[in-house]
Amino acid sequence: MINKILVANRGEIAVRIIRACREMGIKTVAVYSAADREALHTQLADEAVCIGPADSAGSYLNMERILSATILTKADAIHPGFGFLSENSKFAAMCKKCNIIFIGPDAEIIEKLGNKSEARKTMINAGVPVTPGTTEPVYDAKKGLEIADNMGYPVMIKASSGGGGRGMRMAESHEEFVVNFNTAQSESVAAFGDNTMYIEKYIQSPRHVEFQILADKYGNVIHLGERDCSIQRNHQKMIEESPCIAIDEELRTKMGETAVRAAKAAHYENAGTIEFLLDSSGEFYFMEMNTRIQVEHPVTEMVTGFDLIKEQIKIAAGEKLSYTQADVVISGHAVECRINAEDPSKKFRPSPGKIERVHFPGGNGVRIESAIYQGYVIPPNYDSMICKVIVHDKTREAAIQKMISVLGELVIEGVQTNIDFQFDLISNERFCEGKINTHFIKDVYGL
Repeated sequence: MINKILVANRGEIAVRIIRACREMGIKTVAVYSAADREALHTQLADEAVCIGPADSAGSYLNMERILSATILTKADAIHPGFGFLSENSKFAAMCKKCNIIFIGPDAEIIEKLGNKSEARKTMINAGVPVTPGTTEPVYDAKKGLEIADNMGYPVMIKASSGGGGRGMRMAESHEEFVVNFNTAQSESVAAFGDNTMYIEKYIQSPRHVEFQILADKYGNVIHLGERDCSIQRNHQKMIEESPCIAIDEELRTKMGETAVRAAKAAHYENAGTIEFLLDSSGEFYFMEMNTRIQVEHPVTEMVTGFDLIKEQIKIAAGEKLSYTQADVVISGHAVECRINAEDPSKKFRPSPGKIERVHFPGGNGVRIESAIYQGYVIPPNYDSMICKVIVHDKTREAAIQKMISVLGELVIEGVQTNIDFQFDLISNERFCEGKINTHFIKDVYGL
């Protein structure tokens, strides 16, 4: 039994978790930085504790302060959300040492799957198809160049501890490999404190398709279908949808069974995501496993009826999955657009500031996830995502039309946003026809 949860995050995901807890009758504790004193999550939680200054290192990444707040408020568990400490194995281990439930997998699993090289080895041993590439860590550009020359260009250079597009570069030739390797490695060291790299064969014009996993403490694993996350800019997702129209039932079954096998091979527990690259011939390759809830989890909830946050909490509390794979039914189509406080006309430069006016659309099949309100001041210290718009309808065509309507009604004034850019994306003829891949934004907009 979990009676009180400390939410070790901020923004819309903190609000999402707090609301789920309230529906379950679970008390909540919000933690906040000095910049987030007036944030919505601090007002919705039963208790709120300031854990440090505006910078993330002194607050949302400060493990000792978060654990102290948990102990002080007598919370039973910590939900890390996504980002910050959600995939930090040291933090998960510290929670366990303090007899605090970490709502996520064990530290050992996070460590194993967080290292991309180790994750690849695990999947290869389980018979899961992986992108051709190195099986051992690469630490220097000279060695990497030899590998890339033998592999053949283009290649992807990736940080073993990477995520969110950081520590990732493509090399199209021998001549540009060294510079791109060093740049990716420097990013990895700065972002993750890790200089371990690996090299993969570059898959031409793929789709990014991921499967949502739920796994309990007793070895039961199911998947909740897939999400197509191909619309990306600089490896950052912008639009996600479920299901993927490029997959028929036979391929969906094959990929889903592979995802479940991958999770079982890793002895996984809680909610997670198996990410694949899907090429134009229908071949798919394991990319990575995310050991946390995803930003795009609402599209899965909309087509399955599952509440993934509640399922996470139940699993962490020791409950068995109350569903089998046969209980999972995909109904209709869902689309999510990420709304960021940024200026697309100025290379998507972040645009913090005061929200002067906001209007969120509603209606059947419309869901808004956000932590902003009129008068709220967006701080410059964190990620620029301020809102997620999710729609659901019977068909993809109907869902797209609904999203066009919703984005046309959505109002956020006082800061620059990417609403108009998202409107243009969702209205694009190629997108509407489903002719998409991970290079869509680059090919269509040159970005």
